[in-house]
Amino acid sequence: MKNFSYFTPTKLVFGSDSIKKLPDLMRPYGKKVLLAYGKGSIKKIGLYDEVIKLLSDFEIYELKDIEPNPKYNPSVLDGVRICKENKIDMVLAVGGGSTIECCKAICGASYYDGDPWDIIIGKVGTKKAIPLFDVLTLAATGSEYDDGGVISRKETNDKVAYASELVFPIASILDPKYTYSVSKAQTIAGSIDAINHVMEQYFCKEHSLLTDGMCEATIKSIIKNVKIAINEPDNYDARSELMVCCSLACNGILSIGNSSSGWPCHGIEHALSGYYDITHGTGLAIVTPRWMKHILNDDTIDRFVSFGINIFDINPTLDKYAIANKTIEETYNLFKDLGSPMSLREVGINEERLSEMAHHIAINEGLENAWAPLNEEDILEILKNSL
Repeated sequence: MKNFSYFTPTKLVFGSDSIKKLPDLMRPYGKKVLLAYGKGSIKKIGLYDEVIKLLSDFEIYELKDIEPNPKYNPSVLDGVRICKENKIDMVLAVGGGSTIECCKAICGASYYDGDPWDIIIGKVGTKKAIPLFDVLTLAATGSEYDDGGVISRKETNDKVAYASELVFPIASILDPKYTYSVSKAQTIAGSIDAINHVMEQYFCKEHSLLTDGMCEATIKSIIKNVKIAINEPDNYDARSELMVCCSLACNGILSIGNSSSGWPCHGIEHALSGYYDITHGTGLAIVTPRWMKHILNDDTIDRFVSFGINIFDINPTLDKYAIANKTIEETYNLFKDLGSPMSLREVGINEERLSEMAHHIAINEGLENAWAPLNEEDILEILKNSL
């Protein structure tokens, strides 16, 4: 195992009606709350009214209409402005990963007097942050249990990862019932996102039996339970396990002691959704099998063999390359059979800007240092093969 430092201060409050604990969790942090949410689904399911009632003795300000692939302008900028003007004590994000990640940027930038983008890109370190709470409504990104997020800036086609230990949520409310109304497409995309989070930690040089086992169990649980959830949206047990798996998939516990992979599929997908604003999990479904095929060689093959045998029960007596190629095929078919689009053309992306995106990725994502290094030509080939 490599040396590691593992830190997760967030309190996960899981289960039916766990939201009732929210006021007591928030009360020690003050009275003024920025309530942030997306396009209104929380109002349709009655969650908005429930939150307002529970926080009746708090002073509430609102930031609404946060989009998927959360935007620097207007959402982050508006949130920072509201926090500064009203001396907000804490932020409450109610929604999925996009809402929570937007709020992390708001919390981290609200004590900075310069351009908030400086904080997001790491030009200036986060020195202080507004306390963050959340009520999760979508199992996907794991943002409720980690210290990072990704913010998009339309005018530059940037999709930038922001992280600071100061923006870990203080507490996250996880009630599986709030995910019952999540659409089939969102459930699929969110689960694929979580599967890829685990894969990005699994496909690396240095690993252990411990981390391999945790990763494999998490992926198998997601596969089993997403299939149930898309057919039985209100299956509490399936939604529960999906929710917990997604929380664990991206907070580092599955890769303690591992070497870094460089997260290449996310690096590539950031450009796809940065340029075209596609659903993140969908982009990962398209890119991942093509990345796998591109990097398969004598140096990487053993990871493919382990993954294929332990995830897909591929016959271990087969030739290594037979197992590896079957592993790639099974990964592709898994995402396809769940119902995800599996080509860039299906989501409205053609060859027009592939070279531009490949250059952008090569300059900004550092994939030349990934477990399986990728230069601009490699990235372009993966994108072309994804058409």
